[in-house]
Amino acid sequence: MRMEMTIGLSSSSSLFLGNPSSKSSRSSFSPVFFPPSKSAFGRKMGWRSGGGNRRSLRSIPFEISPRMGGVVCSVSSAAEASSAENTSRLKTRRDVRNIAIVAHVDHGKTTLVDAMLRQAKVFRDNQFVQERIMDSNDLERERGITILSKNTSICYKDTKINIIDTPGHSDFGGEVERVLNMVEGVLLVIDSVEGPMPQTRFVLKKALEFGHAVLVVVNKIDRSSARPEFVINSTFELFIELNATDEQCDFQTIYASAINGKAGLDPENLTNDLGPLFESIVRCIPEPTISRDDSLQLLVTNIEYEDHKGRIAIGRLHAGTLEKGMEVKVCTSDDTCRMAKVSELFVYENFSRVPVETVEAGDICAVCGISDIMIGETIADKISGKPLPAIKVEEPTVKMSFSINVSPFVGREGKYVTSRNLRDRLYREIERNLAMKVEDGETADTFIISGRGTLHITILIENMRREGYEFMVGPPKVIYKKDGDKLLEPFEIATVEVPEEYVGPSVELLGKRRGQMIDMQGLGSESTSIIKYKMPTRGLLGLRNAILTATRGTAILNTIFDSYGPKAGDISTREQGSLVAFETGIVTSYAVCSAQERGQLFVDPGCEVYKGQIVGIHQRPGDLALNVCKRKAATNVRSNKEVSVVLDTSLSYSLDDCIEYIEEDELVEVTPKSIRMCKNQKLSKKR
Repeated sequence: MRMEMTIGLSSSSSLFLGNPSSKSSRSSFSPVFFPPSKSAFGRKMGWRSGGGNRRSLRSIPFEISPRMGGVVCSVSSAAEASSAENTSRLKTRRDVRNIAIVAHVDHGKTTLVDAMLRQAKVFRDNQFVQERIMDSNDLERERGITILSKNTSICYKDTKINIIDTPGHSDFGGEVERVLNMVEGVLLVIDSVEGPMPQTRFVLKKALEFGHAVLVVVNKIDRSSARPEFVINSTFELFIELNATDEQCDFQTIYASAINGKAGLDPENLTNDLGPLFESIVRCIPEPTISRDDSLQLLVTNIEYEDHKGRIAIGRLHAGTLEKGMEVKVCTSDDTCRMAKVSELFVYENFSRVPVETVEAGDICAVCGISDIMIGETIADKISGKPLPAIKVEEPTVKMSFSINVSPFVGREGKYVTSRNLRDRLYREIERNLAMKVEDGETADTFIISGRGTLHITILIENMRREGYEFMVGPPKVIYKKDGDKLLEPFEIATVEVPEEYVGPSVELLGKRRGQMIDMQGLGSESTSIIKYKMPTRGLLGLRNAILTATRGTAILNTIFDSYGPKAGDISTREQGSLVAFETGIVTSYAVCSAQERGQLFVDPGCEVYKGQIVGIHQRPGDLALNVCKRKAATNVRSNKEVSVVLDTSLSYSLDDCIEYIEEDELVEVTPKSIRMCKNQKLSKKR
């Protein structure tokens, strides 16, 4: 007899990760039923509160086993049944689990990984560990987001758990698509208040397409406005919309507070550690399946670089055994192969790479010695090697032009300023960034960079300027497609989280940019509303600053690509013009005093500007040329009274703000120490 229900863990269970002598109290289970007939998906699936045929609530997939006396995940039971049928040709490694942690931005993926590493005793008791351990990049720490996927591993009891932390922003979806080739299951982290968000849909869709098992973690359950029942219902509806199988819909649910390192099977009763989460990973994530033919196959899904080791290929060993010093064959999808030799071999243990002599199939490893290895290639057996299917990612939707710096201040701060330097750096980027494309522009010193969004390309710009490059960037443009005689443009789903008093200005602003409202709902007791719009990508360019201004900095905007559709018509993204300097020199207080009446300035007295540089925002449409270097005439006529000059505070625009601000005839000058905007002299001459 099988019963499916939500099970609450009433007492804390000790993790078997630290001191083996620690005592653990027994866990008592109390069933808590969510009536399916009262929920939205219950009505959708035809459940009734009365008698007749009832379908069990599949979103809470626990099965009480009288023989084992514990909790068994129905997904793992189905996996074990299917694996038993294929025992003749496949085998599994029961000592390894490979998982990827995926979620929407700011839902707590990296914080959850931090808690898992700490409770697995990866660090010493007296060791100082900063927050967001996996965000090792300086740019990631400054922006508070994950940009690159990273590998780590922990040991729970006798099982090694390989963990891959992935980005949450939609612009870095290519990182998520790549790493899903390396795992058998995912931890889908969802905020207990917001519920499934746009990026949640994207990463879940990709995981279901790969056939992975999904373990749902409802995070931030300690928030006062948490609504776990709504989140579970919404998540189940999302599974149904994405055509998940019955086994995938039987997802395990864990409630957690990652920042406090607590988890449980009942939102009202969390344990003092992440024990329920680790147990669920071992039970519900399938073991790696290994082919018995022992023909070596490793698909390269990521690349790192170190000065003394060179290029390092990272991937999961699908079949066979890889040894240090072994001669292998590197195969591509078009059946072209070349010979190579493995010089060093590493596996991930805790928070570092550990050298090993051999790696067995099912584990994730790092390979050194192949200097020309690329993402998507297969390291195969020397004699009978065959390539694995290549990695496919979605096409980019936004493009920007990169060109050499032609301003009068060129070469003052940067180390790499030539077109050859720029070309080499851009083509080196696409070797590890599969979601990005580089093409030659109209001239020899211009290149077209295509990416998932403006943030995707802005991160590349920021990394390049920190490396010492000087160049100029044009405004972002959408990538059109043609379907016969029709011109199609990309559309995205924009989700705005805004306080109720600013819903009106937000709706008005989104409507002006050809947006169509899909949904609007409240967020419980926090007096916050979530508005969903489908709108063209062109309308999203420059929207972030505009909506922050309209809502006084309280709105949170998230976007994700939806589909291509017919062109929506003309969209005006900026109403004001620019204030342009028509003289090269030093900005003076005398000139700023009169110029600030024309609009808001970007420069302060003492700054050096050049002719054609954008020094402010005009308060009216159209550009205005003015002299911000004008000095007060030095005469022998003096007034009896001194006049005090009051100057307004200048605007400080970041790189992202400048990219959103510029229009067709403007450029952003990027140097290691400065970011300036200027008019495009080539377009000005043509006009």
